Amino acid sequence: MTTPRDPVARPVRLLIVDDDPLVRAGLTFMLGGVDDITVVGEGADGSEVADLVDRHRPDVVLMDIRMPTMDGLTATEALRGRPDAPEVVVLTTFHADEQVLRAIRAGAAGFVLKDTPPAQIVDSVRRVAAGDPVLSPAVTRQLMARAAGGADGRRPAERARQRIASLAEREREVAVAVGRGRSNAEIAATLYLSVATVKAHVSRILARFGFNNRVQIALLVHDAGLLDEEGDATGDVG
Repeated sequence: MTTPRDPVARPVRLLIVDDDPLVRAGLTFMLGGVDDITVVGEGADGSEVADLVDRHRPDVVLMDIRMPTMDGLTATEALRGRPDAPEVVVLTTFHADEQVLRAIRAGAAGFVLKDTPPAQIVDSVRRVAAGDPVLSPAVTRQLMARAAGGADGRRPAERARQRIASLAEREREVAVAVGRGRSNAEIAATLYLSVATVKAHVSRILARFGFNNRVQIALLVHDAGLLDEEGDATGDVG
């Protein structure tokens, strides 16, 4: 499990995994020209990811979802289960594909669309390397709606409420704020805490539930019904 970290001082080491050679070439050309990002390797299938990560030690993996031998979801689940795993951003052509939700539950830090403007892809890589998940407000609402329905249409509220109830009061307040899309600085200002204290609370929540990132906290809070009770989650998650 990883926890949010401060922005890296050295260039972000990026691994690009996509079965389309033209997509890989375009991303490598675009991202390789950015001063604070270094493309350390490329892969054409999820089955290559483990070896590539061992060889190149990336900070972030930009991972396509649909690949022929091992898809990006399976590769993400395997990768994020490893100690000191790099962050993963999935590449997709859909705004709220159910596969994106599965990737986020597996520990991906977010996703970018393949037609996203270059500057936003660069910003996404930087943010994820700094520990901030990448989801727009609209996409967050769509993903949470899918999570709320679940595979059988029933909301997994009871288990989520039990988990939230196990938190200390301040941790619960921080968790709800994360669910509402607030940044650490915004949470600190609202709850009259230091940013360092907010980060510590977030890290403890992640550790308690074995989560990989803040998006999973947001989904838990939503499943528990706390956003319904206390207001709409309209902010960005990050």
